[in-house]
Amino acid sequence: METLSQILPYIQIVLSILLIIVVLLQQSDGNLGGAFGGGDDFSETHTRRGLEKKLFQLTIVLGILFALSAFLALIV
Repeated sequence: METLSQILPYIQIVLSILLIIVVLLQQSDGNLGGAFGGGDDFSETHTRRGLEKKLFQLTIVLGILFALSAFLALIV
């Protein structure tokens, strides 16, 4: 258990860096006008395909792993 508490901060650092990179790699087609209801793309639907879908799924997995590692750090 002591070795886990020693390597857990390094695991969290790596997970957080990977999570930041994956989030920044995702494209965003939204603009500021859409945040205030001014967007005119209400009829358009967006389906993630290819690399965008893989990045989205990887973001979810990394987020879950980071949350689990943070919870594990509280227990240990």
